[in-house]
Amino acid sequence: MRFCLLFLAFLPCFAFTQTSYEDSLNLFLKKYVADHEVVTGNDKQKMKFYPVQQQYRINAVFERKENSPWFMMSTSGNTKQQYRVYGIIRFNIYDTAVALHIYQSRSLMSSEKYKEHLFIPFTDLTSGRETYGGGRYIDLNISDISNNTYVIDFNKAYNPYCAYTTGYNCPIPPKENDLAVAIKAGELNYTK
Repeated sequence: MRFCLLFLAFLPCFAFTQTSYEDSLNLFLKKYVADHEVVTGNDKQKMKFYPVQQQYRINAVFERKENSPWFMMSTSGNTKQQYRVYGIIRFNIYDTAVALHIYQSRSLMSSEKYKEHLFIPFTDLTSGRETYGGGRYIDLNISDISNNTYVIDFNKAYNPYCAYTTGYNCPIPPKENDLAVAIKAGELNYTK
């Protein structure tokens, strides 16, 4: 009986934690839509997302790739962009072991605002069906990686500008970031 009372006393704390995470992510997505520079006005209503699910917030093991060579990443336009592999994260999803490369932009390193910026472009089994065929992105900073771990949150996966209109040079996710699983989290296809 005492255990039941103790469990019931702590139950609201667990419910609050879950709700708090979902609420914070939903606020994040609302701000993302409100601040979007390409999609404007009533078209913002056509930006859709999977329901927020905590299972897509995953602790990943991070492996730093020191002095990796710079390479030219293909884009949706005629201009290639210079990147290097900053590191690799490894994690399990749906009982499947996967890895994603994290990239660092050479041009952004010279910007005071973006010198710590890293980026994960990826495709998965939803790409070209439920989500943008050219893949989705997740942004992070070097400081988001701690003690050789990074918490990747696919609920924050977003479409590049090329998903909405032409005229942009959006990096195309390299083959090593093509996941053989369906990531049903983050931004869906733009419906306009």
